[in-house]
Amino acid sequence: MAWFPGSDFPKQRSEDAVLQTGLLSCRATGKTRQNQPGTFEKASRVDTVNESVARIEAIIGRKVKRDIGQMTEWTKGNLARAAEAIMNTPNAHVGIVTGFYIQHAEPPSPETDGLGGMAHLAAGLANAGIPVTVITDTPCAKAVWAVVDALPMPVNLEVVSTTESSVLRLRQYLEAGDRPITHLIAIERVSPASDGKPHREHGWDMSRETAPLHLLFSDPAAKRRWYTIGIGDGGNEIGMGSLPKEIIESGIPNGKVIAATTPVDSLIVAGVSNWGGYGLLAAMACTKPALRDALLRYFNRDMDHRFLSAAVETGQAVDDSRVENPGRPQMSVDSIPWEQHAALLEEISAVVALQAR
Repeated sequence: MAWFPGSDFPKQRSEDAVLQTGLLSCRATGKTRQNQPGTFEKASRVDTVNESVARIEAIIGRKVKRDIGQMTEWTKGNLARAAEAIMNTPNAHVGIVTGFYIQHAEPPSPETDGLGGMAHLAAGLANAGIPVTVITDTPCAKAVWAVVDALPMPVNLEVVSTTESSVLRLRQYLEAGDRPITHLIAIERVSPASDGKPHREHGWDMSRETAPLHLLFSDPAAKRRWYTIGIGDGGNEIGMGSLPKEIIESGIPNGKVIAATTPVDSLIVAGVSNWGGYGLLAAMACTKPALRDALLRYFNRDMDHRFLSAAVETGQAVDDSRVENPGRPQMSVDSIPWEQHAALLEEISAVVALQAR
């Protein structure tokens, strides 16, 4: 079990808390196992799934740099809802939007966070027979392409320019075809704030180098045709608009400036956005045991290293970008060495393995 400098030590959920999670559906109807003859086996299996997903949600929600406690508390249960939304949809087609461009870097390039989570989701879903379309914009295209190229099987990749018209054309394309998009995931993708502009955590305006891909998630002028999921860690990403703004404004540095305004159907808050991708893939495997092996075939540390290496060595993705220190290509995510992310991935895998017994 990994521990990250400056983070919380892992906290063991109490037995009562786990049972409370597992019995939620029974309590909602005022029923218990005892007054549902013949359903004990099914109820027991559902409880085990709920317990496993709750543990995964706790793992990915650990504090790293920011205190995200209020955000994770408010979004508790969303990991299960997101996983169920995808796994319970016939003929699903999942779009994944990613790429967080860092102009103040050497060279200017997207950060490493988000790319690995996208890759694991894409690899797992595609291997399970669920079509995937990865979406990004031209400033982030090189790094995103490098990671998509490293996937063990091909998926679609769509790249838009930074103009609104380009995004709207893509929207029309995604809505059409024999198998249109059914679910859209944003992982570490910036959202506009209350001033209509996307901002980095320091408050810097990112409008010039950021396509308005948030319009795929929330556009007042269009009818939304897919279920939306947001994964983020800092309060300025697509999906964070689902939170009460006071949580970000009071709990996140520069929150009043950067707080996202784009909402989603299910928001997953993680200590690092990549962890949210790990967690969603694992939660889907818990939710749909018949697809577990296919979803998790490539969910291992070797593949994670391959994805990050492609992002850094080919795509020149950067990390550790601060006001006083421009980010540079390196094998870390959110200033945490790759080895510690791999340890957390394996911890999540162990939870799924326990549920599968």
